[in-house]
Amino acid sequence: LSGPSMIPTFSDAPTLIFEDTLSVHLSRIARGDIIIYRSIYDPTKDVCKRVIGLAGDVICVQPDKAMYGGEDGVNVDHVVVPKAHIWVTGDNMSNSRDSSEFGPIPIGMVRGKVFARVRVGCSACSE
Repeated sequence: LSGPSMIPTFSDAPTLIFEDTLSVHLSRIARGDIIIYRSIYDPTKDVCKRVIGLAGDVICVQPDKAMYGGEDGVNVDHVVVPKAHIWVTGDNMSNSRDSSEFGPIPIGMVRGKVFARVRVGCSACSE
């Protein structure tokens, strides 16, 4: 795992994550879960985000202010998450490509839930 979208939960330093691929099939995905799913833009890649909305939830979305003449807060939209979908976001919302950009994702794209992480190259880990 690398990239800034999940800062501060995961640092921008390379991080190994461990995912549970069985629990997503045996138990429900819950708000707050950190999941791994197939990228909307490149299905050969996996993406890590936090679940903030489940089917039936109403999500308040504030579109990028550049899309609406540069005014912050203009045209705030509300989206109902459809059945068999979830709404995901990066913890670093200002630097994340997530459901606020592409909408809810089908649950079938979820590969697993994150249950542990190890920072690669951590000097404190080698002592």
